Amino acid sequence: MEIVIALCSALLYFAALMQIIPGLSGPNQIPVHRVGMFAVGAMVLHSGLLAELILSGTGQNLSMLNVSSLVSLIISGTTTALMYRLRVWVLLPVMYSFSAINLGLATLVPGGFITHLETHPQQLVHISLALFAYAVLIIATLYAIQLAWLDQQLKKKNKLVMNPNLPPLMAVERQLFSIILIGQLLLTLTLASGFVFVQDMLATGKSHKTILSAMAWAVYGVLLWGHFRSGWRGKKVIWFSITGALLLTLAYFGSRFVREVIIAA
Repeated sequence: MEIVIALCSALLYFAALMQIIPGLSGPNQIPVHRVGMFAVGAMVLHSGLLAELILSGTGQNLSMLNVSSLVSLIISGTTTALMYRLRVWVLLPVMYSFSAINLGLATLVPGGFITHLETHPQQLVHISLALFAYAVLIIATLYAIQLAWLDQQLKKKNKLVMNPNLPPLMAVERQLFSIILIGQLLLTLTLASGFVFVQDMLATGKSHKTILSAMAWAVYGVLLWGHFRSGWRGKKVIWFSITGALLLTLAYFGSRFVREVIIAA
C-alpha cells in the first residue's frame, strides 16, 4: 500500500511538472491553478505517507531518507505557495522531481533512527527550526543557480529570457537576498536553541554538526554583509550560496550518511 501511495504521489508531481515545462520552452501561459491542483494532491499523499513512515511504531523514525523527504516536502510546499505571487517556474520542476525521488527512496529503502521527541519537546523546537532553516537556504541556493542561468542567457542574448514565464533578473536578485536573510535568521535561532535545549552541543558525535552549521552561518553572514555593504553580485554571491548550502548539508546529513549507508552496507 505504501508503494502505491508513493507512486500516486510521484505521478501527481509529474503531472504538475508537465504543466510547467511547455511554458518554459515557449510563450504559452502556464496554468497556475492546474499546477497547484496536481501539486497539492501530490503533497497531501506525500505528507500522509511520510507521517506514517516517521510515526509508525514507538517514537519517531528520523532516518536520513525520512528527513530528506520531509525537507523536500517543505521546499515543494513553500515554492508552490510562492508560485501564486512570484515566477518560480524554473525551480518547481527541480523540487517536484526531488520530492518524488526522495519519497520513493524513503518508501523502498526503510531506515531506522528512532527518537522520542515526546519526552523532549524542547528538542522538537530545535529540530523544526533546523529543518525550516535548511529548507529556506536550499531555496536560496536554487535561486542563486537560477540567477546565474538567467545572467548567462542574457549575456548570450538568448530569446528565451523574453519568455513571460521567466522572472526579471533584478527581481530574482532581490528575492534571493530576502530569502537568505530569512534563512540566516532561522539558522541563528537554530544554533541558539541548540545551545539552550540540546545537551553537549560540542560533545563527540555532535561537535561536527555545530561547527559546520556555525561555518555556514558565518558564510551567509559574510555574504549578506558583502551585498548590503559593498554591493556584491554575480558569481561571488552564487559561490557563497552554494558553499553555505554544502556546509549545512554536511552538518545535517554527513554523519547520517556514514552511519546509515556506508557502515550499514
